[in-house]
Amino acid sequence: MVVLNRIYTRTGDAGETALGSGERVSKAHLRIQAYGTVDETNATLGIVRLHTATPDMQKLDAMLARIQNELFDLGADLCVPDTGKDLGYEPLRILPKQYERIEAEIDDLNSELSPLRSFVLPGGHPAAAHLHLSRTVCRRAERLIVELGLHEGEHVSEGAIAYINRLSDFFFVASRWANARTSGDVLWVPGKTR
Repeated sequence: MVVLNRIYTRTGDAGETALGSGERVSKAHLRIQAYGTVDETNATLGIVRLHTATPDMQKLDAMLARIQNELFDLGADLCVPDTGKDLGYEPLRILPKQYERIEAEIDDLNSELSPLRSFVLPGGHPAAAHLHLSRTVCRRAERLIVELGLHEGEHVSEGAIAYINRLSDFFFVASRWANARTSGDVLWVPGKTR
C-alpha cells in the first residue's frame, strides 16, 4: 500500500530517482521519461473530464475515470522492470482484459459515428479538443515505451505496449464521439488556403 506522509524527500536532489524495484536511476533515464509521459497523459484526462461531467457525456466520463486509474497501473508496470529477480511480491502488470476492454469501448463509441471521409483536425467541443491533446501525449508515451523496450537489458511488458497503443485510438474515437453530440468533427480540407 502507498503511504505518502511527506512529499519532499531530498533524495532526488542529485538528479536520481528510485524505480519501484528500489534501483536508483537518472531522472533522465528513458524508463522515467516513459512513465512520466504516461503520467502526463493522465493529467490531460483530468482536463478532459472537466468537460465530460455532464449528463450527455456521462458514458464517456465513466470510461475516462477507469482509464485514469489504469494509467497508474501502467505506470506501476513500467516502474518495476522485469529483471527475473524475485522481488518478494508480484509486480502489477497490465493484463489483456484491460486493453480488450478498451477495444470494446472503441467499438461501442464508434458504432454511433458516421464513417470518416477526411482527416480530423483537433477542435470542436472542449472535451474533443482536449482528447486530441491526450491522444498526442499518449502517442509520445507509446514511442518512449517502444524505444525503451528496444534497449538491451530493458524489459517492457507486452501488455504495456498493447494498452498504450489501444489507448491513443480510444482517445481519437472518443473525441469524435464527443463532437458528434455537439458541433461535429472539424475536418481537414486539403489545400484549402492555397
